[in-house]
Amino acid sequence: MPFPSSPRARSGPRRRSLLAVGPAALALAGCTAGGDGPGDPEDGPSAADRRARARAARDSEGLVERYDAVIAAHPGLAERLRPLRAEAVRHAQAFGGGPGRKASPSPSPSSSSAAPSAAAVPADDKDALVSLAVAERELADRRAQALLDMPGELARLLASVAAAGAAHVYLLTEGGA
Repeated sequence: MPFPSSPRARSGPRRRSLLAVGPAALALAGCTAGGDGPGDPEDGPSAADRRARARAARDSEGLVERYDAVIAAHPGLAERLRPLRAEAVRHAQAFGGGPGRKASPSPSPSSSSAAPSAAAVPADDKDALVSLAVAERELADRRAQALLDMPGELARLLASVAAAGAAHVYLLTEGGA
């Protein structure tokens, strides 16, 4: 004899499904809301948007310089660091900086993104990797904080680059890049 259906049996999504999908939907809605109105693409980027992109490009270029200094002081780490450095170059280019498009020479708001001289690079390989990881972490954290005040596309780009920076921290400290 078949069991009768429970009076509580419902069709449609279950509470667990909604709890699993809810945060992702909220994050997606938060990333797409605001700043992307129908008139915005014709207006071009705002002055604040251009300044934020220039600052992000300078920060990435400073990180590339840090990688260059560590590679120069520790040639044995070059193979391990080259892919991470290349990513930092691509990040600078994504923000409008990079080779041939040097961002304005104004200083970065944080001295942590300034390139260390070869003398300032730690003598030990492990300490040099930790110094790069610290620089990556600080920059990723600043970008994650800054994206809260940015419009749609720039916020998504900052989020993506901040996530890549967090992955670089892992690779520099635990992942054996």
